[in-house]
Amino acid sequence: MDLNLRGKIAVLTGASVGIGLAVAEGFAAEGVNLVLAARQPERLADAAGQLAAKYGVQAVPVAADVASVEGVEQIVAAAREHFGGVDILFNNAGTGSNETIMEAPDEKWQAYWELHVMAAVRLARGLVPLMKQRGGGVILNNASICAVQPLGYEPIYNVTKAALLMLSKNLANELIKDNIRVNTINPGLILTPDWIKTAKQLTQDSGGDWEGHLQQVADEHAPIRRFASPAELADFIVFLCSERASYSVGAAYFVDGGMLKTV
Repeated sequence: MDLNLRGKIAVLTGASVGIGLAVAEGFAAEGVNLVLAARQPERLADAAGQLAAKYGVQAVPVAADVASVEGVEQIVAAAREHFGGVDILFNNAGTGSNETIMEAPDEKWQAYWELHVMAAVRLARGLVPLMKQRGGGVILNNASICAVQPLGYEPIYNVTKAALLMLSKNLANELIKDNIRVNTINPGLILTPDWIKTAKQLTQDSGGDWEGHLQQVADEHAPIRRFASPAELADFIVFLCSERASYSVGAAYFVDGGMLKTV
């Protein structure tokens, strides 16, 4: 299936590793030029260079903190200066949390609000005018299954991802008149470096069987009984950002191996 994405311009956050990097590669394979944003400049520059060399696309690295006003301004400026516009925004930057509501300080709540919600708000405000100039575009926000089915140890993550899901729905209604489609992706268990790092930490005093630990997690939560690879999720994301998904507006898609327990 030809997704007709060649020559499009995509902005991705959290783009140097895991899901973000896999989506960047998926876009690059379709001929999409990239603005890649993340906080670690060396890893980001390396990823951009490899994608450009492998796929023959332009890949612009922007080392920026998307949770800050200044970081968002850097990303918007890069899209404007290097490409004169943008067609796709994939809001992916984020991280898990670990706390109780009774003990978490205000500062932690605010930090996650800035990262998971306000980054998406600010990037939309900055990039939507550039999309309008090109006749429309696509915004896809990466939330989580935890937006509707929370995990007990990370209430701040659950709450802010739920807010991102609602933001997407409202933004979709507001922007469809401008031919800009907004949707949400809610992944389940995706085998990112963060999952592997956590598993190794949790098993270091009990034999180090981190793979066995992850298998237990998959057995407990996902009927498919395994994690997805970032590339599996990326394939679906790239499709949603193409014209082949042109009637998809304000929707939330669960890619979770059956983890969601409701209909």
